[in-house]
Amino acid sequence: MTGPRAGWEAPVTVAELVNAGPLAGARMYGSGENPVHQVRIVDELSVFGTVAPHTAVVLIGTAASGGWAVEMATRRAWEQAAACVIAPAGGLSEGSGEVLAERLGVTLIFVDEDPLIVAVRVASAAARPEAARTQLVARCATRLAEAGPSARRVLGVLNAELPGTSVTFLDRYGRHLAGARAARPGTDAQGADGGGVGARWSAEVEVPDLDGGVLGTLVAGGSSRSPGWPAAVRTVLRLAVAPLTAWAAQERLRSSRDFALRRALAERLLADAQQEPGEPGESGEPEEGGARAEAIALGWPVEGALTAYQVRPTAEAGDAALAGTLIAAAVGQVPVLPRGEGWAGWSALDPGELAERLHRCLRTMPWPCAAGVGARVDGLRSVGESLLGAEAAAFVAGPGTVARADRMGPAELLGALPTGVLRTPATVVLRPLLAVDKDGTLLETLAAVLDEGGALKAAERLGVHRNTITTRLERIKSAGFDLDDAATRLALQLACHVLLR
Repeated sequence: MTGPRAGWEAPVTVAELVNAGPLAGARMYGSGENPVHQVRIVDELSVFGTVAPHTAVVLIGTAASGGWAVEMATRRAWEQAAACVIAPAGGLSEGSGEVLAERLGVTLIFVDEDPLIVAVRVASAAARPEAARTQLVARCATRLAEAGPSARRVLGVLNAELPGTSVTFLDRYGRHLAGARAARPGTDAQGADGGGVGARWSAEVEVPDLDGGVLGTLVAGGSSRSPGWPAAVRTVLRLAVAPLTAWAAQERLRSSRDFALRRALAERLLADAQQEPGEPGESGEPEEGGARAEAIALGWPVEGALTAYQVRPTAEAGDAALAGTLIAAAVGQVPVLPRGEGWAGWSALDPGELAERLHRCLRTMPWPCAAGVGARVDGLRSVGESLLGAEAAAFVAGPGTVARADRMGPAELLGALPTGVLRTPATVVLRPLLAVDKDGTLLETLAAVLDEGGALKAAERLGVHRNTITTRLERIKSAGFDLDDAATRLALQLACHVLLR
């Protein structure tokens, strides 16, 4: 058989019988990795001559009548290559079972129930391994239904009901959300390491997002010789997909009802991103159930390339919650928080795609708005820079338009400056020039030279000869301005822009 159920009908192992089958609760000594093909009830040692390999031997009568009898039976089982020996509790003194199993290399199991009843159950599981594993799946389905839409409880059920298996829930970036931290993605195989003793295996099942993407991945791993166990585990993992998707939907619905909650969550993410590993509140790996997990459930991007945006009302605006809903409807599941004169956040979209979606968003707004898109940055730690760029771009953009910070030149950036506030300091900077510039030609020339990057282009812009520009520059320098200094040039350019606008 190939495909998802490959190995489903493979013989059960002794460990499967103890961990998740009819021998659950029994005390096992030994690895339990041998497959069980059949069951044989043994009441006398003489019967062992007819015991076939891979048989689960159930001791009763004189064969289980004390420590010496059980030890002899275990020796005979080893000679016959039996899968395991099952004996009534009390057959050996405390601790001797483990010693004997290790010395002889035979798995010993002690049960509290009637050995004959146990024999019937083990025989049924050995004869129909698929049915035995189906019982495990059915039990897990019941427990998962009881757990409800909670990532923590769902992973608790998986790790409790799948002994010897470590299950974790990773977000789409491969970071831990819930469950055991030991499990990590690996080879999705069934004893692919060669099937030897202690062969490592892992199984992965994707959990879809409500938007058709991937919310995260369930990853299970362990060490087992049974080719059927990974197949059973994989089936159980698929049962957990529905409650985890419901958990994400519930978190998204809960947050969508409360704009303030989403705002606080976005602010927590930004604050956490600025903390260094090891600082209070940040362990270097996201805390289970923390801001990161909530953001993932909402579908927000929290890693990789991010682009900030800002939507700015150009007239009196209304309800912020409505604005957030309209932005999310156009852009996708993104954080929305009040910032400056509008609402801002970040997206995993590239600046071009984000700008197009913001154009559509502006058409749905009940108030006239402009929008800005910041530069693309790597991760939340740098998203503050992109937010600043988006805010500046939104300030420059006119009503109904979207400006991109990565396409803003000096003219656009200078256009975002608040000239009313800067007029006085600009006048102070240019006072020596203004004192000798009677008609404003020197100020206009200085602005042209700084904007165009040289005298030749400045002459073309002003429609005069290059020598005229050179003469004026000499007069400007004689007023005490060092145009070879980069800091001086920047200050003069800003001041010229403020006074000439």
